[in-house]
Amino acid sequence: MNWKAYENGFKAFLLLERNLSEKSVEAYLSDLRKFHKFLETNEAKSIKDVETKDCHAFLQELGELSIALSSQARALSSLKSFFKYLSFEKIIVENPAELLEAPRQSRKIPAVLSLAEIDLMLQTFDQSTPEGVRNKAIIETLYACGLRVSELVNLQISNLYLEIDFIKVIGKGDKERLVPINKSATKHISIYKNKIRNKMKIAAGHEDILFLNRRGKQLTRVMIFYIVKAAAKAAGITKNVSPHTFRHSFATHLYENGADLRIIQDMLGHESITTTEIYSHISTQHLRDALIQFHPRF
Repeated sequence: MNWKAYENGFKAFLLLERNLSEKSVEAYLSDLRKFHKFLETNEAKSIKDVETKDCHAFLQELGELSIALSSQARALSSLKSFFKYLSFEKIIVENPAELLEAPRQSRKIPAVLSLAEIDLMLQTFDQSTPEGVRNKAIIETLYACGLRVSELVNLQISNLYLEIDFIKVIGKGDKERLVPINKSATKHISIYKNKIRNKMKIAAGHEDILFLNRRGKQLTRVMIFYIVKAAAKAAGITKNVSPHTFRHSFATHLYENGADLRIIQDMLGHESITTTEIYSHISTQHLRDALIQFHPRF
């Protein structure tokens, strides 16, 4: 049985047994091809002769090539799945990747905007233009609700409950959650919807999408990125600001003002509280700032 046969069998295993997406399957197969090339470069072992030390050496080589830790972790997952498939098919007796551990990934603390910086960005939008009205409503919504950019571009009019200050968000895995929305965001969404959007010619299939481009179609994620970058530059903000920065700022400001992490987790739509806990680390910066300002020995 040659490597191509192994690859084809592994692909079928991932699709049928693991129920992975085509994109994930291709990523796993790409890792497998790299591992095959590594083996060919290092004695070209038969698959039945591969040992744990060979898998470890492959991962070590990825590290030496400065491959991102997330990619190294996925490569290990690919190897474990591949050898699990081989065990399932009784091609090998022992899984040489079973006891390998993923490289530890450090969590970077993301940039956070202050309320003053957000206000400066909001002031950059020209409210005499349709795009300015729309873009201000976009930034207001991002910060008010802590949305992912994908959630923002897919936000539907039928999921707005502005009269009771809530919106329904479709998050990862099509999971729905209700998120409170503040009066300022509600105001600017209403202005955009009633004075700008209602006068537009809307493309078929986009009738329920809230934020639209000039052609009456759904905005892209890239367009939101450009809107945010342009506003940050116009406001004179030198931080690396992206749409996700407003999500981080939303969560950090909530935590700094006393919100429980579980509540923040629910509003962000995090699967695990561990993901939300990073905001408790971010918010300690304001404690240090206070010490620097007021402590006589700093």
